[in-house]
Amino acid sequence: MKKFYLFYLMAGLFIVTGFRKQNLDDKVNATLQTAIKQYAYLSKQVSVGKYPKTYFADKNKLETSNSDWWCSGFYPGTLLYLNEMQSTPELKREAFKVLDDLKKEQFNKTTHDLGFMMFCSFGNAERLEPSKEYETILMNSAKSLASRFNPKIGCIKSWDSASWNHATKEESPVIIDNMMNLELLFWATRHSGDSTYYKIAVQHADKTMINHYRKDYSSFHEVVYNNETGKVTKQITNQGASDDSAWARGQGWGLYGYVVMYRETKDVKYLKQAKNIAHFILNHPNLPKDKIPYWDFNAPNIPNALRDSSAASLMSSALFELSGYVDKKEGKQLYKEATEILSNLLTPEYIAAVDTNGGFILKHGVGNMPNKTEIDTPLTYGDYYLVEAMLRYKQIEKKKVFK
Repeated sequence: MKKFYLFYLMAGLFIVTGFRKQNLDDKVNATLQTAIKQYAYLSKQVSVGKYPKTYFADKNKLETSNSDWWCSGFYPGTLLYLNEMQSTPELKREAFKVLDDLKKEQFNKTTHDLGFMMFCSFGNAERLEPSKEYETILMNSAKSLASRFNPKIGCIKSWDSASWNHATKEESPVIIDNMMNLELLFWATRHSGDSTYYKIAVQHADKTMINHYRKDYSSFHEVVYNNETGKVTKQITNQGASDDSAWARGQGWGLYGYVVMYRETKDVKYLKQAKNIAHFILNHPNLPKDKIPYWDFNAPNIPNALRDSSAASLMSSALFELSGYVDKKEGKQLYKEATEILSNLLTPEYIAAVDTNGGFILKHGVGNMPNKTEIDTPLTYGDYYLVEAMLRYKQIEKKKVFK
């Protein structure tokens, strides 16, 4: 009797697990179709030189930027990802039309965001359809990014000094977001054979590990350095709830960044860092049961604080990649966490209906709460990392890694 009970119990678990996986497969496929329609609609709302940023439903207003805004690479990058998942010539044509305008930013030395701007766009274009033109654009972009490196600090300067970022002319602010731009430098060394870019990325990541991270592996948003001595003068926030809080998307930037660092260097210290950051995020007492984080893990009005879908999509994508760098048991758990986040995002609560939300896919992002900008709106980077997470899920499932 016990044997029959055990048999039926195992069979039941198998069926439930099978339904759950199938359910996520169905969700991904359905969301892909929605995303294609949304971006076909969105492409008709913008003209060349205008990059979608967000949409304000109460005003029925689509907000756009010029090519020099830090988010400019996400729109063409998302178009390329969608076309990669399902051939859609209309979206592919739009992507290349946008890239033709964006390419002038390869010479922009005023920003650290060239990884976001140029690698999420031209990096994907070069990966999918290699060309000398893309290689030249990416190399020039890497040179522009590297020009912001200060060897006395050991970091790439993020923003130029200004009162709003609390840095004087004698200081350099460095934000955790900058970890996301290092991937471009690794590509540049692989392509050119010049190790300068690799070394800059390593120095920046190492210094960030020392000065951005607390003992619990949460991260400050911004660290300010003295330009001459290289000493830390401030550890603060610009977008988090407080200087001592854990701004959710910032934790995601760090997680993703150190996963990339391990991929590119195979240095185990970066793998340990990524795993520790993941542990902080996934085991935080303020992480909701559905694993869609509040905009800050220490937001003052939890449990009534707004969630940030962009942080969730970023974390899911990073966890999918991280699951492939650890042993099978740990990888399976990380993969489970990533799929839970993705599955909970792929619901009507977060995925917009076709021809709504200004054409964006994800709802309920939080851009900059302290400055009251882009609050509970779609965000172009939220879409980008959501589609990337879906693509990574499909790739892992196709390889049957955790079967």
